[in-house]
Amino acid sequence: MKRYIISIGTILASVATMMAQNVIRVNQMGYLEDDIKVAVMLVDKDTISPQDFSQIKIINTSTNESHHVDRVTQTQAWEPMVQSLRIDFSTTTEPGQYYIEALGTKSSIITIGNDTYKGAHEIPLYYMRQQRCGYNPSLNDSCHTHDGRLVLSGNDDGQYVDVTGGWHDASDYLQYLTTSANAVYQMLFAYTQSPTVWGDSFDATGRKGANGVPDILDEARWGLQWMLKMNPNDTLFLNQIADDRDHRFAGLPADDPVDYGWGEGKERPVYPCCGRPYGLQGNYNDSKGLASSVGKFSSSFGLGAKVFETIDADFAAELRLRAINAYNVAKANPGACQTAPCVSPYYYEEDNYVDDMELAATQMYQSTGDPRYLLDAVEYGRQEPVTPWMGADSAHHYQWYPFVNIGHAMLAMDRNKKVSEEFIRNMRSGLQRVADRANGNAFMHGIPFIWCSNNLTVAFITQAMLYREITGDNSYREIETAMRDWLFGVNPWGKCMIVGLPLDGDYPRDPHSALTNLHQIQVTGGIVDGPVYGNIFNSLKGVHLRNEDKYARFQNSIVVYHDDYADYSTNEPTMDGTASTTFFLGKLASKTLTDKK
Repeated sequence: MKRYIISIGTILASVATMMAQNVIRVNQMGYLEDDIKVAVMLVDKDTISPQDFSQIKIINTSTNESHHVDRVTQTQAWEPMVQSLRIDFSTTTEPGQYYIEALGTKSSIITIGNDTYKGAHEIPLYYMRQQRCGYNPSLNDSCHTHDGRLVLSGNDDGQYVDVTGGWHDASDYLQYLTTSANAVYQMLFAYTQSPTVWGDSFDATGRKGANGVPDILDEARWGLQWMLKMNPNDTLFLNQIADDRDHRFAGLPADDPVDYGWGEGKERPVYPCCGRPYGLQGNYNDSKGLASSVGKFSSSFGLGAKVFETIDADFAAELRLRAINAYNVAKANPGACQTAPCVSPYYYEEDNYVDDMELAATQMYQSTGDPRYLLDAVEYGRQEPVTPWMGADSAHHYQWYPFVNIGHAMLAMDRNKKVSEEFIRNMRSGLQRVADRANGNAFMHGIPFIWCSNNLTVAFITQAMLYREITGDNSYREIETAMRDWLFGVNPWGKCMIVGLPLDGDYPRDPHSALTNLHQIQVTGGIVDGPVYGNIFNSLKGVHLRNEDKYARFQNSIVVYHDDYADYSTNEPTMDGTASTTFFLGKLASKTLTDKK
């Protein structure tokens, strides 16, 4: 969850007082040789003619050879800029470095080549290691070693339970089963889909040194071991450690002094999964069941059992038993289980659960071959054929979570033709809804600018990639690529949204992170929340700007993004969003290996 600072408000510099100029936005990581390659130009004047379009060229930096781009399309303007152009140069496929020259403006360097994403897939794991709770290898220190004591647990209130480990959720130090279980599943899934690309440079503790296990599996196992602690017996499933009283402190995690009633820096509260509204200090969530959280236990345990069966058979066997039990408990307790608020009214407002049960049932079917699980999966999937945010203008915070339904993709790959065709249609329908909403947009961005919009963007890329691989249908390849490019600079602000990617890119330098703010430690690999609607930015407690907004002339009344520590709504890295990037970055990295064969 997010940190709340001081006061409400925003200061957007007057665009009229700033020197206007045209800009060309390109993917700062680069383009694969066979990519649909598009740059977006934002133009500050309306006196452009077709003759101007015909003069737009792409130039090779090594040879100075130039040729006209393939196509220029005028689209809806991104206010306050006057015009927007999509510049297609897809037929430029020769590996090398280029730039685009248009209307007296030059783009930054454009790299083309199938190795342009080499190594990028490992970068998010740096952030995951940095987010570790318990022993933190990035800081070479330990934190929150006293966790924790049960709260809102009836007769067990105050009982000690060992739940050390896992990851901090974001730039604060709360921990949630909801996001952590999704992170575990996403990394395991990324590994299964591109198993040959993952390296081994760190050991199980996260310190440098190979241990014979791919680093992504070391990280997933760190999360699975914590999840086992969060499920101490067959009937108790834990959902959250700490609450927003944590926001009183901003510093290194090992120095966390917050007193929850058991002494400064001592035990933190541990909330159980609960099927009814609950919370402390007068604020309550709207929980209605256990299935969303307990279903996530089942799917992550289930996939973990499959992945680790050849690495650690005993560990895999325990995970398999836990997966079956969790599935049965979740099925018996339908409904969404939300995180708990405390001193403020904010919490993760997850409102659906059938997607979690669909994924859990599908995973159980793949693990056991029992057709009853397949029937369950199909039935759950039919209750939510499209993830509701897709095509919508807005949603509550984490209302439809996880943001991608991998269960749909797994059923779309099923050998049963009727099942496969049905869930391929479901996947296509979701993609089409986003594409319809993006119609006419220069950036092809049809994703709602809600809090954590970048996480939704990653989810869309994931679904589009899976759909294309399953079906061979390239209908959504352009928007899939556009959303990838959006994350690496083809957006109004020209901002790369993953810290440290690329190394010389314009990525967040002032993220909402105490590590960076107080100790100049870069949160490499973390994907920030991303742009939000202006009304969200203006309504959240504590959001403000502490520095001049260098992107002011690209802000409008609808959408804003700030590379500013004080804006936790757009510039805070998140652990679950970061884990979700491993799938598509792994797929892009695999292109390098394929090209060398």
